[in-house]
Amino acid sequence: MQIKQLQGQIVDIKNKRIFKGELRISEGKIIAIEEKAHQEEQYILPGFVDAHIHIESSMLVPSEFARLAVNHGTVATVSDPHEIANVLGIEGVHFMINNGKKTPFKFNFGAPSCVPATSYESAGAVIDAEGIKQLMANPDIKYLAEMMNYPGVLFDDEEVLKKLAWAKHYQKPIDGHAPGVVGDDITKYINAGISTDHECFTYEEGLEKLQKGMKVLIREGSAAKNFEALIDLLPEHFEHMMFCSDDKHPDDLILDHINKLCARAVAKGIDVFKILQAACINPVEHYNLDVGLLRVGDPADCIIVNDLKDFKVLQTYIDGELVSEDGHSKLEAVAFENLNNFNVSEKEVSDFKVASEATTIRVIEALEGQLITNEITEEATIIDGNLVSNTEKDILKMTVVNRYNNDQPALAFIKNFGLKEGAIASSVGHDSHNIIAVGVSDEMICKAVNLIIENKGGICAVSPSEAHVVPLPVAGIMSDQDGETIGKQYAVLDQKAKALGSTLNAPYMTLSFMALLVIPSLKLSDKGLFNGKDFKFTSLEIS
Repeated sequence: MQIKQLQGQIVDIKNKRIFKGELRISEGKIIAIEEKAHQEEQYILPGFVDAHIHIESSMLVPSEFARLAVNHGTVATVSDPHEIANVLGIEGVHFMINNGKKTPFKFNFGAPSCVPATSYESAGAVIDAEGIKQLMANPDIKYLAEMMNYPGVLFDDEEVLKKLAWAKHYQKPIDGHAPGVVGDDITKYINAGISTDHECFTYEEGLEKLQKGMKVLIREGSAAKNFEALIDLLPEHFEHMMFCSDDKHPDDLILDHINKLCARAVAKGIDVFKILQAACINPVEHYNLDVGLLRVGDPADCIIVNDLKDFKVLQTYIDGELVSEDGHSKLEAVAFENLNNFNVSEKEVSDFKVASEATTIRVIEALEGQLITNEITEEATIIDGNLVSNTEKDILKMTVVNRYNNDQPALAFIKNFGLKEGAIASSVGHDSHNIIAVGVSDEMICKAVNLIIENKGGICAVSPSEAHVVPLPVAGIMSDQDGETIGKQYAVLDQKAKALGSTLNAPYMTLSFMALLVIPSLKLSDKGLFNGKDFKFTSLEIS
């Protein structure tokens, strides 16, 4: 029996102590932890867990996501395959599970509870209560993923209640999604059995949910950034909080992951043991994950870091196997099949015209670092009877195009993208992943949309003289390339969008959420402009 030995300063999070010692590992398990004098100064601690993430938003299949994540000390994720499920249904969920199993990384997938997310958009599939029952019976499914249809919970929708009931039947946790829901409404939502929320965007909202028994996740992704708003809750509520990314683009994943949030929390003077409780232990215990916590008998899922300040990861181990060293992944690439669901023909410029005589219009106001938007009123700009973009006022036309059927594009206007020329487009459009685009003219929007259609998925930036695209052939939302390649390609395209004038930190990530109807206030689906507060369609024209 071969025994592996690791020496360092061992971080005992639960008992809040650090001691020089040695781990002995055999057949993937920790067989002994002993205090022992030695010269090693680095720290050994449990691996990090991202407590809520959509792997698809990295634009990488799970096996490629893993190759990047281990470099930052992440050994496991709690992953909602909601994005691919909205494209391919249960087949997509099985794709994620099977691809993830080809790597040692510990993916823990949930059953997507909202496919489609709402009845106000066109998705590629449906997972009803019977589908949830089928998934919940699968031991590879660890929980019921975020119940985004919070109105359905509040108004006792029969189908929603059946889905919750199947999760309870199989004794699996239920994840929440309740942005801005407070008071009696959040009490009812929690009483329905929903145990977490990653959508809090104010301290007060997070505090109320914690006080009412919810676990609150501090989200810091590529677009939605709630760390600063919520981190001051951690010192008192560290046993009931976790860290998550939710959505993280590939260029960001190359740079850092949960390790960066730990470093930021330490810099604020928060007790390191409380931070690591949220980053390592709480997700494992809440979701009952098969992930080691640096105890005898546990899987040897641990990391070695240079210090407990910057959390620079020197080595990552999963089941005792060295999977990353000095920032270099040792995980191998694996083969996989490209599944997709794209059934739409190229569009004409005339498809994006909006005949109007209105003087004022409703406009979506995108907010930096937030998934929520505001509804504002702006003066209409009309040329030849057609509502058009106004680059001087940064009021740009946007569209959502059904990619599953040849339907008429939905059209609206948006502020804060800042484009001065061209257009950007993406088939990553939460939650149904129709094509979403924003641009300075109908011609540019049409050019961008057709480039996505031609590639059967991707993200692109176009100008009158250029066209740049990153194809996403896996379900129209993920690449078939390795993480380093797609990360670099995405970074280049991000700069192209900014060269066109975009002032947003992550224009493509922000764009992808402008069709997310379950986040207020104003969004656009392929069926029309939608008021997320009243949960009903609204008109573009006011007068």
